[in-house]
Amino acid sequence: MKKDNLIQQKSYQFALEIIWLAQKLNVNKQFVISTQILKAGTSIGANVEEGIVGQSRKDFSAKLAISYKEARESHYWLRLIRDAKLYDAGEINQRLSDCEEILRILTAILNKVKESEV
Repeated sequence: MKKDNLIQQKSYQFALEIIWLAQKLNVNKQFVISTQILKAGTSIGANVEEGIVGQSRKDFSAKLAISYKEARESHYWLRLIRDAKLYDAGEINQRLSDCEEILRILTAILNKVKESEV
């Protein structure tokens, strides 16, 4: 992983945090929500990785757009976990903050790609 690729680093670290969170939710028998946040939260980085090696700028943009959608879904599940009091609000708020940072980065990248297509 390149050290200077911020979205790659942030999405990978977020995926690790989500894996750990899902494991903790499983201990509390929150299997359905655990599976949902695990799928969405780890998919962000997977699509970033696919986009990085995309065959075209259009492919790159499409994969990062999917990453954005997965980040939005992750944000939804994290809010649900917090508001349903299924896990420590402080830790969930930190994950929400991480997710919001990822959303800002992805938005900036996608806007830059759109500008370059004009």
